[in-house]
Amino acid sequence: MADSPRRILATAPPIDVVLARVAALRHRIEEAGRDPAGVRIVAVTKGFTTSAVEAARRAGLYDIGENYADELLAKVADSTDSTDATDSTDATDATSARGNDDGDEAPVTRWHYLGAVQRRRVRVLAPVVSCWQTLSRAVEGETIATHAPGATVFVEIDVTEVPGRNGCRPSEAPALVASLRRSGLDVRGLMTVGPPGPPEEARGAFRLTAGLARDLGLPEVSMGMTDDLEVALSEGSTMVRVGRALFGERPLRPA
Repeated sequence: MADSPRRILATAPPIDVVLARVAALRHRIEEAGRDPAGVRIVAVTKGFTTSAVEAARRAGLYDIGENYADELLAKVADSTDSTDATDSTDATDATSARGNDDGDEAPVTRWHYLGAVQRRRVRVLAPVVSCWQTLSRAVEGETIATHAPGATVFVEIDVTEVPGRNGCRPSEAPALVASLRRSGLDVRGLMTVGPPGPPEEARGAFRLTAGLARDLGLPEVSMGMTDDLEVALSEGSTMVRVGRALFGERPLRPA
């Protein structure tokens, strides 16, 4: 079965447009009362060609998120930098944004896998994925640990109970985090997707996830996207995953 439906990918907007949108995004972060240097922006290039990866990098964003294995692998092959899954995910966006101002080589791309983990695809993704954001079962962690010992992972929390959503229940998170740590993985934080509807309706989900991360001693919380990032930031998000606000509307998937 295919990893994702085949579709025509869109071309990213011109770099000057993306630069302006990154500036606007950082302004939104400031308006939400947060220092942009302390919030990592993951540029989600799903539905776009490698041009989106190159535009993000030129705009100072080196954390790239992808939902589909096939699209991620194709973009890795087409990208111009030397991707390394062992590259640290600790550098802030502010550091990345400086790029090669001092004549140094620009940082390598850090690929974040945002799709549900398919164990059969882990082997081919492991050499290039820097951060796995959607673990929901211990067996997924065991598979990743086999092919990428010590990999950086997030546990995805499902607080919406929307049918088809990935993630574990909040009550299951402590045991899952402990299991992943026993597997030797670097459990960096929790991730969640807000419920559909007005952004304010996501506040409870974000607050619960951030509180759970604190209780578990996890330093990172990945939550907030184009429409609800202000609410997520006000509840303590350290990482936002943004696609539309940077690149525009994605092409519709085939039926």
